[in-house]
Amino acid sequence: MKQQLLLLQDVDALGKKGEIVSAKPGYVRNFLLPQGLAVIASANTLRKQERLRAERAKQAVIDRQESEELVKQIEATPVEIKVKVDPEGHMYGSVSAADIAQLFQERGIPVEKKYVQVTRPIKETGVHKIPLKLKEGITVMAQLTIIPEGVNVAGIEKVVAPLPVEEKETEKPE
Repeated sequence: MKQQLLLLQDVDALGKKGEIVSAKPGYVRNFLLPQGLAVIASANTLRKQERLRAERAKQAVIDRQESEELVKQIEATPVEIKVKVDPEGHMYGSVSAADIAQLFQERGIPVEKKYVQVTRPIKETGVHKIPLKLKEGITVMAQLTIIPEGVNVAGIEKVVAPLPVEEKETEKPE
């Protein structure tokens, strides 16, 4: 049986500050209440709801402005990473969402792991478009170049689409 709660702060995958939401009792008891993220909805707490919604609306404007500034920084900064590959060009390991977020953070752009929307780690070299979902639902496509060690950036096209080596007989003009 789910409980009705008033959120005191934004909670990912549940709701935003000031909303009345339902959650399973274990989640409420073990996470939301001890962390101070929500209170059980009652007549007294429902009076707080309007004040919380007003605060959330102000915060949404600030978050949207921050996200739009972040979009400009992300679009202006393509990131690249060098990885180890075997002789056939296959990567050892992969590039995950945490790795991508760290690459941006190293360049002074505050991108968190939760913003990176890759469903599984990237296991191929080359240029990749990475979707990022920032605060207030603003999305941006970032460019990530995965470069094999020992190959310069200009040679990346050769690695992206390796051609099988086959010896073909050339036709001789008669």
